[in-house]
Amino acid sequence: RFNKRCGGKRMGMCLPCLGGAADDVVVTPDPETRRQQLAEAAEKRQKETAYRGVKNPEAVERKRKKQEETEKQAMTTSVSGGGGLKWQVG
Repeated sequence: RFNKRCGGKRMGMCLPCLGGAADDVVVTPDPETRRQQLAEAAEKRQKETAYRGVKNPEAVERKRKKQEETEKQAMTTSVSGGGGLKWQVG
């Protein structure tokens, strides 16, 4: 194949005409920064998938927290109240 930008030279032979390509090089961040970016991206993807199709994600989150509090309260009252099952061996 010929590349018109390089004066008709073959594709692999036109390195001199890539003069500005060195300016486009992206420097990779240090491992700690990269790890933080990956963690943030993963968290964002997780939130997006969790709320896919939900019109009001804040309301869903409030409802979930309220349900967790209700369950936690029910667990503490049942444990302290002694209203659970009793086991007899004999």
